[in-house]
Amino acid sequence: MSKHFFRAMIYGVLLIAACFFLAPLYVMLATSLKDAEQIRSGNLLSLPTSFNFEAWQLAWSTACTGVDCRGLKPYFFNSVIMAVPAVLISTAWGAVNGYVLSMWKFRGSELLFGFMLFGVFMPFQVVLLPMSQVLGFLGISSSLTGLILVHCIAGLAGTTLFFRNYYTAIPAELVNAARMDGAGFWRIFWRIVLPLSTPILMVTLIWQFTNIWNDFLFGVAFSGADSKPVTVGLNNMANTSSSVKSYNVDMAAAVIAGLPTMLVYVLAGQYFVKGLTAGAVKG
Repeated sequence: MSKHFFRAMIYGVLLIAACFFLAPLYVMLATSLKDAEQIRSGNLLSLPTSFNFEAWQLAWSTACTGVDCRGLKPYFFNSVIMAVPAVLISTAWGAVNGYVLSMWKFRGSELLFGFMLFGVFMPFQVVLLPMSQVLGFLGISSSLTGLILVHCIAGLAGTTLFFRNYYTAIPAELVNAARMDGAGFWRIFWRIVLPLSTPILMVTLIWQFTNIWNDFLFGVAFSGADSKPVTVGLNNMANTSSSVKSYNVDMAAAVIAGLPTMLVYVLAGQYFVKGLTAGAVKG
């Protein structure tokens, strides 16, 4: 009896915690489906009396932010164009770095890895000025290409750390046997290491996509008028100088901006958990 009671208590606590963390999402969705009159006469937790998707249409394509009368549509696709190559490049780059630093060690490799770890803990505000000078020198400042480069470099330390720590758990006998059979650097990577990398690959892809999509600092610092990501567009919309605040439009825009990362975790969250726990127990 006590066992069932404690299990019920655990489930009850988990249910309360889930409701607590999901409450803001509920408020956002409910508010986005209300019209202005329902927002004024109701409260945050009340359900909409009728479903009105006009706020979603305004947030996506025609909302006026006070700075730019476009909705989130152009900013959303800017983020897609920026995030997809940045995630793929930084993940692939980190995989090769982790492979080299774990299986092809050379003199000073541990020192190099130690220096790279500084990038994991270094605040990004430190690199704003030198990065802007580098982008200006390369002629890609205020462009999506510049943002892609910035995110690739900023995420390289983290992706290298993920892959390096994962690859150290791969038995060295596999790599040594392949070397004795005449396999070279890239053949070992493609035929042996990469097929074993699915768990950490999923973790890194999800982690990088979340960080890059949700980034605001680099987006506002390095983007131009036509290359702003969705986080900057959402900020412009929420800080409009209009005399009448359209909370339903702001909430709809916030849901649209966060929808890709929510979908990624809903569809691939199980792989993220499996990847984090892969290799935790040996034997």
